[in-house]
Amino acid sequence: MAKFTFNMPDVGEGVAEAEIVEWHVKVGDAVEEDQHLVDVMTDKATIDIESPVAGSVLEVAGEVGDTIAVGAMLLVIEVEGELPEDLEQGEAEGEGEAESASVPAPDPDAESAPAPDRDTEPAPEPEPEPELEPSAAPAPEPAASRKVLASPAVRKRAKDLGIDLAEVKPAADGRVRHGDLDQFIAYNAGGGFSPAGATRADEEIKVIGLRKRIAQNMAAAKRNIPHFTYVEECDVTALEEMRADLNANRGSRPKLTLLPLLITVFCRLIPQFPMINARYDDEAGVVTRHGAV
Repeated sequence: MAKFTFNMPDVGEGVAEAEIVEWHVKVGDAVEEDQHLVDVMTDKATIDIESPVAGSVLEVAGEVGDTIAVGAMLLVIEVEGELPEDLEQGEAEGEGEAESASVPAPDPDAESAPAPDRDTEPAPEPEPEPELEPSAAPAPEPAASRKVLASPAVRKRAKDLGIDLAEVKPAADGRVRHGDLDQFIAYNAGGGFSPAGATRADEEIKVIGLRKRIAQNMAAAKRNIPHFTYVEECDVTALEEMRADLNANRGSRPKLTLLPLLITVFCRLIPQFPMINARYDDEAGVVTRHGAV
């Protein structure tokens, strides 16, 4: 047996780190070569990372939302027998690591190192039992729910209600809709399923990936761009008369709404009030009054 340390690969030019978005394996899982291990996100894209070897997962680095530097340990996989030659140097751990790194060619050195591992194998030998765990508590179960055809709104509603979409009978085209959820809820109402009256406990949801970037930008915009609400009642009788006259002469072109007319008015008025059209830079301590709207 040998341990293979899989480091975070270089996932793009100029990328120094990546955020863990979703793990597809856990400690004790058996993995195959080229199996999907984890999704990571950089500033440029979300990337699937696959396993270069087959074996059993001994350790994973970090949880969802954590950031891992390129070249840092991502996970450790225990493989049977010896590692392939192209993976031995710098990535194999254990007693045979120093010998295989300094003298990668001689096989006897490699054989002398695994010998102590076999002495200590009575403890790892039960580790094949965790291999039964993936079959007893298979990962494919969540995959079944992912294969259900449903819109994001239906998926969110089902998640909020604690409903597994795989249990909901879809329509003839195989897609689960809100009506199918309603029927499922009504059918299970007699069994104590009452989402409407149920009180759920507070839930903390870790923000990761793209939503984390969006939240950071929204928070920065709220801090740096002055927000205010102004309400004024205006007589738009003349404006509506003009709009009706314009629409009467537009032929087959789309009819005008109030929106383009109001935007035209605001674009002419806002430059007269520069503090309304301003932005504050907290690092420089400067308010920029924009000339254009």
